[in-house]
Amino acid sequence: MSPVAPANLTASQEEAKAARLPLGYRDGCSALLIPLNKCRRQTNYMQWECEDLRHVYEKCQYDDYIRRMKDLSKLKRAAAEEE
Repeated sequence: MSPVAPANLTASQEEAKAARLPLGYRDGCSALLIPLNKCRRQTNYMQWECEDLRHVYEKCQYDDYIRRMKDLSKLKRAAAEEE
């Protein structure tokens, strides 16, 4: 399967519920997790079968983490400037 990143990386509540995603995984990359889990189930969780989808999902998670850390450092810097 070739990875195709959707325009919006967040799945709707209906899509997440239909895909039975746990609440902890319904984040900004949930639209990438749905096809990854589908691929995993179809291939009996063989690691090498869904590599491309997994890498796209992990890259999204990493980018989201970096964005959140930058936002946090901006908040800390602003708080330090206020004092």
